[in-house]
Amino acid sequence: MYTALFAHIAQYVPFSDADATLLQPYLGHQTVARKEHLLTEGHVCTANYFVRQGCLRTYLVTEKGTEQTIQFGIENWWLTDYASLDNHLPSQFNIQAIENTEVVVLEQRVQEEVFRQLPQLERYFRVLLQKSAAAALFRLKFLYTLSGEARYHHFNDRFPGFVQRVPQYMLASYLGFTPEFLSKIRAKVGHR
Repeated sequence: MYTALFAHIAQYVPFSDADATLLQPYLGHQTVARKEHLLTEGHVCTANYFVRQGCLRTYLVTEKGTEQTIQFGIENWWLTDYASLDNHLPSQFNIQAIENTEVVVLEQRVQEEVFRQLPQLERYFRVLLQKSAAAALFRLKFLYTLSGEARYHHFNDRFPGFVQRVPQYMLASYLGFTPEFLSKIRAKVGHR
């Protein structure tokens, strides 16, 4: 059940079978049905979620009542709301399953004990946070510097699987334009 997570950890830090045996009792597993939420706005986030299988999204609801997708998570990606998790504050975000999803759960309440027993996991999470911060900066750069069509092509070239897995309105929201604009781009691409 945790094989994918252990392999992912081993890509970034030394991680032995003995380490896996030590970590396993601290991990949980949860199945999330399509459209079900792992986290809803106003609730405190209590865990980090590693996507074992499926697809999640983080989104917020704007003042106008529209959903703005902030990020996606597919197999071997982590999702959480760190501001809520670390500060024990109500979240301003939602984490929802886009398709039936299985996640490995690392509860915040056991995290310090895990880091004490397996200090290399602090480095693992630091490396992942650095990669995540860099990706967020590039996303902002692309939102501000590329045309909508260029953003779509960049995203499609980098993550072709998402375009097929994610509903059009969610993808458009993530890329910063309307579903109608996305339809026009796709129609244009289809005629080439």
